[in-house]
Amino acid sequence: MLMREECKRRFEPVIAAINRLLQENEKKDEALLVAIDGRCAGGKTTLSNYLETIYDCNVFHMDDFFLQEFQRTEERLRETGGNVDYERFYCEVIEPVLQRREVRYRPYSCALRKITSEKTIYFKKLNIVEGSYSCHPYFGEVYQLSFFLDIDRKDQIENIRQRNGEEMLGRFVEEWIPKEEAYFAEYGIREKGINIFWKPYLTKTGTPTKINSN
Repeated sequence: MLMREECKRRFEPVIAAINRLLQENEKKDEALLVAIDGRCAGGKTTLSNYLETIYDCNVFHMDDFFLQEFQRTEERLRETGGNVDYERFYCEVIEPVLQRREVRYRPYSCALRKITSEKTIYFKKLNIVEGSYSCHPYFGEVYQLSFFLDIDRKDQIENIRQRNGEEMLGRFVEEWIPKEEAYFAEYGIREKGINIFWKPYLTKTGTPTKINSN
């Protein structure tokens, strides 16, 4: 994939951290799990796609595990972090990865509002879990490394507007962003991971500054 230079600079700390993780576990047999959580429109999918071009890894998307229609009860939607099917994700993805087995799961399509055809993902040592709620406490301490992709509200709104359009922006602002923010706050998600900011290398004047990836 083509990656803008500013994105590459932003993601330098991620590459450095994953390289250290791989080096430290080079002679170990267990699976490695890395989470990419954070605010919507903050670059999580862009980062996971970029990592696929660099590493021999599997990438799993939390968007494939949104609740099915019958699961969207009032009680479930009131639950902090409850608007994803974290139980199914744990059983169908995390458990087989930890057991070094192939993963078989059926993604949920938000567009079609139904479960789609089964996917088979063969085991690889490095496994990236991308998406909001990837650090849900239901999963326990399964990650060796986690990142929180952060973005200020102004840039977030503009990114969503460009990506999803004005009509969908309303749903993000009224529904999905508040749910994410409640999840981040209640479970301390931002504090648990390495923070990667939307524009970490720019001064107020827009001049690039050096990134410390240590």
